[in-house]
Amino acid sequence: MENMLEVPFISTNDWLRVEKLKSFKILDSQPEAPFNYIAALAAKQFKTPIALISLVDKYRVWYKAAIGLNNIQEVPRSESLCSMVILQETVTVYEDALKEPCLLANPFVAGDFGLRFYAGAPIKTTDGYRIGAVCIIDSKPRTFSEAEQKELQNLADMAMEEITLRL
Repeated sequence: MENMLEVPFISTNDWLRVEKLKSFKILDSQPEAPFNYIAALAAKQFKTPIALISLVDKYRVWYKAAIGLNNIQEVPRSESLCSMVILQETVTVYEDALKEPCLLANPFVAGDFGLRFYAGAPIKTTDGYRIGAVCIIDSKPRTFSEAEQKELQNLADMAMEEITLRL
C-alpha cells in the first residue's frame, strides 16, 4: 500500500485490530441515527464544517457518519489522517497541516480539498484496540486546547458505546 502520510501508519499487530473491528459487524452498515448525531454534535460543538466517525479497515477508512463530506463514504487508508490517529492513545491534532512536513504530500492537504486543521480522537475497545476515530476537519488553521481534546475524546467514547450497543 502506498503511503501518502510520509510516516509509518500500520502497527505490527494491525491484523488483530482489524479482526476486532470486523467482529462488530459495522463496516458497510446502513447509516444509524446515534452515529449521525455524534458527528453532528462534533461539528456543532467545535464549529467545523466536517466531522466524521471513521473506522479504519485493512486498506480503507470507512465513514459510519460524515457531516460535510458530500457523499464520500470511504478513502484509501494510505491517505487518511485517521490512520495515524489509531496509532496514538490520545487525541491527534494538526493545528495547521501546512506546517507538518509529514502531511505536505497528502492529497487532502496539498489538493483542492484544502485540509488545514485536523483533530481526531481514537475509538477504543474495552480491550485496548483502536478501531477508528471521531475527527473534525476545517479549511482554516486553528488552535485546539486540552479541554477541547478531552471533549472530542468523550465523543469518541460515546461512539464506542454505540458500536458496542449494536451487538
